[in-house]
Amino acid sequence: MSARTRRRRAIALAALAAALAVVAAFAVALWQPFHGGGHGRVVLTVPRGATLTDVARLLEARGVVADATLFSLRVRLAGAASAIEAGTYELRRNMSYGAAIAALRAGADTSVLRIVIPEGLSRREVARLLARRVRGDYLAASRSAPGFDPRNYGAPAGATLEGFLFPATYELRPGATAAQLVRRQLEAFRRAFASVDLAYARSKNLTPYDVLIIASMVEREARLARERPLIASVIYNRLRARMPLGIDATLRYALDNWTRPLRVSELNSPSPYNTRLRSGLPPGPIGNPGLASIRAAARPARTDFLYYVVKPGTCGEHAFSTNARDFERDVARYRAARERAGGRSPTRC
Repeated sequence: MSARTRRRRAIALAALAAALAVVAAFAVALWQPFHGGGHGRVVLTVPRGATLTDVARLLEARGVVADATLFSLRVRLAGAASAIEAGTYELRRNMSYGAAIAALRAGADTSVLRIVIPEGLSRREVARLLARRVRGDYLAASRSAPGFDPRNYGAPAGATLEGFLFPATYELRPGATAAQLVRRQLEAFRRAFASVDLAYARSKNLTPYDVLIIASMVEREARLARERPLIASVIYNRLRARMPLGIDATLRYALDNWTRPLRVSELNSPSPYNTRLRSGLPPGPIGNPGLASIRAAARPARTDFLYYVVKPGTCGEHAFSTNARDFERDVARYRAARERAGGRSPTRC
């Protein structure tokens, strides 16, 4: 055998060995023969209408599986795509693909009713979210509750529980009532609110109820966590300057309209929730804020900002300004970007 032939054979064998190594590595990554069953506890809800890709990405994002693409392939190879149903599952972190598939195939945990209530929603929105998931009328149950008096926080007589219904994930028994959920929300609120330092807010003559009102507006306005204290500072500064807050979310709350553009007649309405026309805080919270927004409302950033508007090309980031001239410049940029987008929001969410 010539030297050239031996060289070619060696190259071919090396290439084959490299290819076999790649195949072996892929097989190990796909089948995970040495992978354990995971650790810890992850409660995960698969929404209705979720595709296999959606589920795989959700599992990867929550740390349940290592790779969404490989998990999807394993599910297809197992013929289990149609077996994954919407519902709440109790899984573990860093599960093998096989273990995760088996857990999902076993079906959602029906022994526990898990209710996920996002931050900022109003009582009416939560009532719609809970349709047929709990027994009874949530809107009626959240009007008042035995043993909890909003007046203890500075609310006026007759105030509902709006603002006090703490948003979180609640585990209840199947068949739980709306009143039981409300009781759990109020207990969670008491614990969370007790951890908030109200000293700064009190120094500005604000009551705990005022802090909740501000927090509910912050929750609606802030898309980025770092902007919560900044938006709270604008509210404080405008209150001090006796300027209308100009937050349309307050009017949207009164109208129960969170999506349709506001009409001119609505923007000119004398509603006490119209903070374009009326100075001071609205009469009550416009939703139920989470702890981060409550803390921002209790201790805002120290700024001179009086205005903010969404920055074009961002996912809800705001441009803050201290004077009307800079604000109008930022508004002009936003409107120009909206025009270029054909009247659609010029954000990237």
